[in-house]
Amino acid sequence: MRRRFDPVALHPETAAVRVAVPRSPYGENAEALYLTSGYVQPSAEAAAARFAGDEDGYTYGRYGNPTTASFEQRLAALEGTEAAIATSSGMAAILMLALGLLQAGDHVVCSRSMFGATIKLIGSDLAKFGVQATFVPQTDLDAWRAAVTPRTRLLLAETPTNPLTEVCDIAALADIAHAAGAWLAVDNCFATPALQRPAEFGADVVIHSGTKFLDGQGRVMAGALCAPRALVEEKFLPVLRSAGMTLAPFNAWVVLKGLETLHLRLRAQSATALALAQWLQAHPAVARVHYPGLPGHPQHALAMRQQGGCGGAIVAFEVKATSPEEGRARAFAVLDALRLASLSTNLGDTKTLCSHPASTSHGRLTEAQRQAAGISQALIRVSVGLEHLDDLTADLARGLDALV
Repeated sequence: MRRRFDPVALHPETAAVRVAVPRSPYGENAEALYLTSGYVQPSAEAAAARFAGDEDGYTYGRYGNPTTASFEQRLAALEGTEAAIATSSGMAAILMLALGLLQAGDHVVCSRSMFGATIKLIGSDLAKFGVQATFVPQTDLDAWRAAVTPRTRLLLAETPTNPLTEVCDIAALADIAHAAGAWLAVDNCFATPALQRPAEFGADVVIHSGTKFLDGQGRVMAGALCAPRALVEEKFLPVLRSAGMTLAPFNAWVVLKGLETLHLRLRAQSATALALAQWLQAHPAVARVHYPGLPGHPQHALAMRQQGGCGGAIVAFEVKATSPEEGRARAFAVLDALRLASLSTNLGDTKTLCSHPASTSHGRLTEAQRQAAGISQALIRVSVGLEHLDDLTADLARGLDALV
C-alpha cells in the first residue's frame, strides 16, 4: 500500500508515531483497528489478480491486514530495512526464518548463549527435518569461522543475549556469513531499534519478539522479521500463507501503539538499569553483575558502539554461593522476598520483572547446555521497568541483605 510519506526521510522517533498505511476515508488520527477475516472484492477479475499477487489489495486475514501492515511498515522504518513481516510470536518468527531459508541438508551456526527455546528449536526440532546446527561461544569469532561448512546457510545470533547480556560483533559476523554465501540473522529483542539497528552493521534479517519491549506493557504476543523486500516476499510471505503464523490485528494494533513510546521507554529504562547494576555490583551478597553498560563488561566498548551508548534495560546478577544447590536456594530466597518487582519470566515491561533463568526460560535445556551458556543456578535476571531506582533497590535489598 502507498505510504503518505517516505519513512527514510524521517528521524526514528518521528517514524515511530507516523509511519502507517494511509488513513481511511474517515480521516482517523489514531491508526484504525481492522477486525475482519475476509475482504469484499470489487470484481471477480480483481479477486483473481489479488490472490495471484498481480494486484495490490487484501484478500484474506491469514495473508494480510491493514492494521498488521501498519505495524510492519513502522517496524521496518525503525529498523532501517525495506520490509517486515509480522508473526504471532517471537518464536513463530524464528520458525518462519528457518522454514523460509533452510531445507534438509543445510547447516546453521548459532550462538550457544541464545534464548533457551531458540536453542531447542534450532538444535533439536529442526534436526528431525535434516537441518544440522553447531553452537558456538557468542563472542568467539574464530569459533564462528571454524564452524562454517560448505553446507552452512545461516548464522544466527542474539545481541545482547538472554540472560547474560553477551554482545557479539554484528559487522564481523556479517562478514563471516557473507564470505560463506550464508545469511546473518540477528535477534534484536533486548536492544530494539531504539538502541541498535543490526541491518546497519550488515545483518540480513532482524528478528523481534514484539511481546517484549516493542509492546512494552506485557499485553500481547507478537513477532516479526525485518529484511530486504525480496527476502520477505520470496522467502517469508509464502511460509506465512501456508503455515498461518499470522499476527492477529488486535495484537498488531497494540504493539503498533507501543512503538510510539519505544525510544522514550528504552532510554529511561536503560538509565535506571545502569544505576541498578552499579548498586548490585557494590552489594556484598552479589558475586557478579552482567550488564553491557558497566565498564567491566567484557564487550562494553563494542556494546556502546552498537547500542548508541546505552546498555539496555536487562541486568543479570549472581548471588554468592558455594554450590549450585546453595546458589539456587539463595536466588529463590531473593526472589521470594520481592514485594514490588514482579516474579515473571517475561521481559520488556514498564513494570520491573525478575526471574530465575535456570529453572524457567532455560529450564528445558540440559544442565550441560546451561553450563555451556554460563547460566548458573545462582543467576537472577532483572528486566528493569519505569519505577524509581530507590524503590527497586529497596525491594532487592530485602532479600539480598538477608544473605549477608
